[in-house]
Amino acid sequence: MTKGVIVPLESARLIEYAVPIACYICEGQNNFDAEYCRYCSAPMALAHQADKAKAPPTMVAAMGVSGVGKTVYLGMLMDMLSRSSGSTRLLARGAFSINLQQATVGSLARCGFPGKTPNEPDHWNWVHCQVRSAAMRKPLDLIMPDMAGEALLEEMDHPHSFRVIGSFLQKCSGALILVDAVKMLEGGQDQEFFTMKLTSYLGELSGRRGNEWAKRPVGIVFTKADQNEECMEDPVAFAKAHATGLWEQCRERFRVHRFFAAGVAGACAWRDTFDEGRVQVPLRVEPHGIVEPFEWLLGHLAKRRRGH
Repeated sequence: MTKGVIVPLESARLIEYAVPIACYICEGQNNFDAEYCRYCSAPMALAHQADKAKAPPTMVAAMGVSGVGKTVYLGMLMDMLSRSSGSTRLLARGAFSINLQQATVGSLARCGFPGKTPNEPDHWNWVHCQVRSAAMRKPLDLIMPDMAGEALLEEMDHPHSFRVIGSFLQKCSGALILVDAVKMLEGGQDQEFFTMKLTSYLGELSGRRGNEWAKRPVGIVFTKADQNEECMEDPVAFAKAHATGLWEQCRERFRVHRFFAAGVAGACAWRDTFDEGRVQVPLRVEPHGIVEPFEWLLGHLAKRRRGH
């Protein structure tokens, strides 16, 4: 004998799939339960959170060649501001926004640096946070991804290789460009060439949309400056002396720009490993100049908001 079973029809769920959700980065249409955008691989959590916000989040880019220290800088910036009781404070929105801070602080606590950021956008650490600052009357919702340097280079050389990068940079309100001060002092020109290509790419990118990057605030941050006293004391003079091409490009292309020096590790040493060979490790953590570039950027973003 077969027993009767009542099976509820879940046809109402089809209605949810019939209404697409636009990705906040590239505006591609996705299903309501998608974890990542099918077009650019950005987290769909950004779209859901932005939909609930009173004002659309502001986007800021942190860019630099692979190995320049973007992950360490952003992770340390989050950690310092999330624990701060000063004029600038940060509150993460969404559990995924804690990943970058957790990875950075955890690696430094184990006397190591975070691993290389993968090229795949769905493996990047995205930060969606609320920032309160004395420079702004109202809190600012901010989105900052930890983009892979190699992916950014590929996008500059072959536009549209990474849709998420082009879409994100078109909507950015400002940027922090990170440059390795140690390699710059050693005469390595890769840092300067990368940054010069990046400034050219941003100029062409804004031309396609009519939104000029020349008017957006851009901070140039010399990382690992704790290993270079000259850079730490006067980053502007360091740029003029060791990065003349970069200095001239910034003067020509960005009306609002400033040079900074930042460092996280007070001292470093080399360690031989079985899997990675000889790697550099931090002996102690002494952050310097981490918050200043970000606060400078926030100040100019506040001026632009008041201007509108």
